[in-house]
Amino acid sequence: MAEIVAVANQKGGVGKTTTAINLAVALAAFDYETLLIDFDPQSNSTSGLGVDITKNNKNIYDVLCNRAPVESAIHQTSVEWLDIIPTSHNLAGAEIELVSEFSRESVLKRSLDKVRGMYKFIIIDCPPSLGLLTVNALNASDSVITPVQCEYYAMEGLAYFMNTVDKIRQAINPGLKVDGGVITMYDSRINLANQVREEIGKYYGDKLYKTVIPRNVRLAEAPSYGQSIFVYDPSSRGALAYKELTLEFLARRGVDISGYKKSDLYVNEEELEYDLGG
Repeated sequence: MAEIVAVANQKGGVGKTTTAINLAVALAAFDYETLLIDFDPQSNSTSGLGVDITKNNKNIYDVLCNRAPVESAIHQTSVEWLDIIPTSHNLAGAEIELVSEFSRESVLKRSLDKVRGMYKFIIIDCPPSLGLLTVNALNASDSVITPVQCEYYAMEGLAYFMNTVDKIRQAINPGLKVDGGVITMYDSRINLANQVREEIGKYYGDKLYKTVIPRNVRLAEAPSYGQSIFVYDPSSRGALAYKELTLEFLARRGVDISGYKKSDLYVNEEELEYDLGG
């Protein structure tokens, strides 16, 4: 059965979608069957992997509104072992449509129960809000990863978000675990960034991922080409950071990663192989 991991933060622009995409791609490149769910109405994960949402393909909105079975909304990506359930901008109206739904906070969970056996990991890219969509995602998940940007306002929202996670754990999903925080867009030259990093470390303790995602132009450019960083620029600092993050993610789950560090990591894209470095 797949572990379902929500990548969530109520604050936008913190690298949430970038983390969801590149974590999912790297897991697939390490030969883990992975499903990425774009649960954000902005559909950035969908376009970030080059999926065309204009072709009337079934998506997560159709699944939530009982217009299509979840299996029909799964699409193969150009990366081997990675599937995606895309979204459309219509998802923004799903919260209104779900108001009258029975057990509305569990609609996504019931849908994913049908495909959990097909994958090792299911990654959910959550919207930057604490509405019904995010509640559905957290209720369906086994764990939550929170990307945090090193700026003042990020710390303000973090406590509020974690309080929401605690409430969801107490009320509807007692098995939900806080996997940890990931520092993103980090620039060591900025004094405030170093101060915030220290405060985030105190907040999360040993749950804070040791891997830090740097501020990197190549990471920002990759989505506009519909590619993960591993395809767009596999030798960039951003690619190496997300590779290390994925290895740390696997190590937390008891995987022996010593062999991975000595081997090459490949991502298939349009029948080409890109060496991510060993």
